[in-house]
Amino acid sequence: MTALLETRSLSKSFGALRATRDVTFKLEEGARHALIGPNGAGKTTFINLLTGVLMPSAGTVLFKGSDITTVEQSERVKLGIARTFQINRLFRGLSVLENVYMAIAERVGAAPDMFRPAGKRLDVIDEAMDLLTRLKLADIAHKTIPELPYGRQRLVELAITLGLKPQVLLLDEPAAGVPSAESHIILDAIDALPKSIGVLIIDHNMDLVFRFAQKITVLVRGAVFAEGTPKEIGANPDVRAVYLGQQAAHG
Repeated sequence: MTALLETRSLSKSFGALRATRDVTFKLEEGARHALIGPNGAGKTTFINLLTGVLMPSAGTVLFKGSDITTVEQSERVKLGIARTFQINRLFRGLSVLENVYMAIAERVGAAPDMFRPAGKRLDVIDEAMDLLTRLKLADIAHKTIPELPYGRQRLVELAITLGLKPQVLLLDEPAAGVPSAESHIILDAIDALPKSIGVLIIDHNMDLVFRFAQKITVLVRGAVFAEGTPKEIGANPDVRAVYLGQQAAHG
């Protein structure tokens, strides 16, 4: 498989603290990959390095074989690297449709048209509605964000991210804060993502991780501790000792 996103000996230090330690990692085309580890393992720091929020202290980040180590965050989005966050970042005063419209308009260069009558860009509206239909959100297209239950808000965030037409999708705890009764909505949406997209998910919910992932990477103290299929990771006694055992102990 082709590596869409790759790191080689990636490291990040904050003074004396080494948050990421020589991480070599590949996210392949069409992959469904999970990144797990105990609190403080460096998962979010690693995602910030992949997206350009942080610049590494050492090592290399590659996108489709090209070095993007020093490429800015906004340029990585244009290349096709998109991310959702632990806490959603939606425009709460706008409707669901308007939130998705803005993302698509930015991608296709229609942002200067944002303050013209919406009918001027029917193509953008059509694409936004098609995306909302795919995620079963069309019925709430004209509701504002505060009117929605939290699970639906997370789906809107996913719709916005997909509106950027990413080749790589990084999902940072997509079900965080979602009531358990609504978590299946998030899982179903993830299952339905286009197979061409390489997806990396970070989550502490092992049910979600083991349902979603074809491959799992375990980070401990900023370094790759183990990597393998869900079956291999679940059976690994060292992983169980440092992480999965903790999860079981906390219910």
